[in-house]
Amino acid sequence: MNSEPIIEAKELSRWYGLVLGLNKISFSILPGITGLVGPNGAGKSTLIQIINGRLKPSSGTVKVFGEAPWNNPAILKHTGYCPEKESIHEYMKPVEWLTSLGMISGIPSREIKDRAVEALKLTQLEEKHWSKNLGQYSKGMRQRVKLAQALIHRPKLVILDEPMNGLDPMARAMVGDILKSIASNGTSVIISSHILHELETLSSRLILMNWGRIIGSGTPDEISTQTHRTKTEKLTIKCSHPMKLANLLFQEDTINGFDLNRTTNEINITLHQPEIFYSNIVHWTNQHQIEIEEIRHQSKSLQSLFQQLTN
Repeated sequence: MNSEPIIEAKELSRWYGLVLGLNKISFSILPGITGLVGPNGAGKSTLIQIINGRLKPSSGTVKVFGEAPWNNPAILKHTGYCPEKESIHEYMKPVEWLTSLGMISGIPSREIKDRAVEALKLTQLEEKHWSKNLGQYSKGMRQRVKLAQALIHRPKLVILDEPMNGLDPMARAMVGDILKSIASNGTSVIISSHILHELETLSSRLILMNWGRIIGSGTPDEISTQTHRTKTEKLTIKCSHPMKLANLLFQEDTINGFDLNRTTNEINITLHQPEIFYSNIVHWTNQHQIEIEEIRHQSKSLQSLFQQLTN
């Protein structure tokens, strides 16, 4: 696969009056599936609209396939977009709806119907449903038709804004499989979501956002490594003499703090020098005859790391 970035941004900012939507973000996106993750208000939608050419950056630059997307039809014809909101005509059948959109996109009339059928097959919508009006479709079926309209012009890049919203688990898995299939055929995919675990199994790379900034990027392993180099770790210790261990912790400078739960006899500890602490605790337990019954480390899942970063 080509390792050249398909999107590059440098010091990209966008503000709305006094409201800052994006704050000097720089990143690159490689071919494949990239997850754009952040809570509501993180700046994901603003970034998507800039990549789509629907918003002009306030400062900085962004290039899609080497060119600025703003007011650039030559780039936009290579980009497909599946919005979060639905604008489907309920009394049209899927081939009719896609055909009308294909005409607007400038697809030659002799190709439109074949392209509509091709797009529906890519999204795995069964042909037996094509005779029904879109208003009779389930949420998952409508989501496939929305994806089909983003694919009808055979784009190089497809951007999906919250594509899993409102779908049941089986429909989510189906959409995930469709996106993997699309990517395997050479189309790059960007998926925006506020739910990180949805993207961990889909995306080869992730961009984590909060308050208009990028707080982490790369593969899940790279993000985990970056985060644990700079952030604290938390663990819970249950032992035979919690008060004795608590007194020792008062003198320990490798921790940020701790609290003792007298009901469970557990100590919750926040570390900033975990390697030194783990060495010290072995010495303490031997010297002061403290028996460790259990040590529970906070989950190192990407979700827990993202929560640390956003906090």
